[in-house]
Amino acid sequence: MTTWLVRMDAPGDGPRLAVKDAIDVAGVPTTAACPVIGDRAEPAAVDAPCVAAARAQGARIVGKTNLTELCRAADGINPWTGVPVNPVDPERVPGGSSSGSAVAVANGEADVALGTDTGGSVRIPAACCGVVGLKTTHGRVSLEGVFPFAPSLDTVGPLGPDVAAVALGMRLIEPGFTSEPYGPGAVVGRLRPGGVAVDPVFDAAVDAALRAAGLTFADEPVDAWQEALSAGNTLILGEGHREHRGLLAYPDRMSSRIRRRIERGASVTDGMFDEAYTTGVATRDLFDKLLARYPVLALPTISQPPPRIGGEREVDLTELTLPFNLSGHPALALPVPAAGTDLPASLQLVGPAGGEERLLAVGAMIEAALR
Repeated sequence: MTTWLVRMDAPGDGPRLAVKDAIDVAGVPTTAACPVIGDRAEPAAVDAPCVAAARAQGARIVGKTNLTELCRAADGINPWTGVPVNPVDPERVPGGSSSGSAVAVANGEADVALGTDTGGSVRIPAACCGVVGLKTTHGRVSLEGVFPFAPSLDTVGPLGPDVAAVALGMRLIEPGFTSEPYGPGAVVGRLRPGGVAVDPVFDAAVDAALRAAGLTFADEPVDAWQEALSAGNTLILGEGHREHRGLLAYPDRMSSRIRRRIERGASVTDGMFDEAYTTGVATRDLFDKLLARYPVLALPTISQPPPRIGGEREVDLTELTLPFNLSGHPALALPVPAAGTDLPASLQLVGPAGGEERLLAVGAMIEAALR
């Protein structure tokens, strides 16, 4: 039951929609999988707009899915509500924070799921569990009725077993959404992030997937990657402290690691905020310039295989995803085969602001070529 925090009876024949328990569903408390919130949560009076839109399109809400506490960890580990079992390898983390949403669609218990993504929280569990996940353009999907973490980075997006399911998710939350036609032959910008040690198997898997789809690519080293990563982490700490500091009055109702993360945010000064926001603008400009030359950018979603549960090796699961929260660009995580391992790699495609239609078209083309 660790995939789900609430199961709901939803008769009918519309698509089965799972909703991360950081997004309001009418009649059900939103707990963010943390006792400090759950102790005081009243049933939501109305659906979040993204859920209301999906329901109006005929979606059946089949339950609220598990997550890491307060959306504040990328591994999917939660000592209160349990750890959703990674269907690819039960010994490995499912990724987070939208862990339950990824596992629900991977196991066929939902046709599509909604998650939130502040530093990679849709794309990382998609990568870990071998499914597809879309981080939407910042501001495209309303955050009303969504548990806040770092508002300048927070987004809502769909996860599904394949690209078609994610496109369905976009149509549910944005009626009229259609993928734009896209054919092979384009040159893709292949990002090589500075200072990130990517597993060579994962890099090779991304390159092979692009070639299989008839896409040529040009390498684009990004020397400013670490500055973008640092700025994103500063905003997660600082904005997260602003949003969650009131919860520190109840230290016994959250895990110690989450409490420490909130506390660390108190050290973020106004000057550090200003510098981070300035870096965010520079990062957005950098990717905009690249996207003026290429239709999409490509890189792995995670740099290393999902760590083993209880393992000692620290893996920064957000190091390839967070810069796109900072810049605001949409990004799609798509499973691709990796040579010599049963674990899937994950290709991350990045498009221009508002370019989800293009991303899903390119993703569908790659997915079809790999089949």
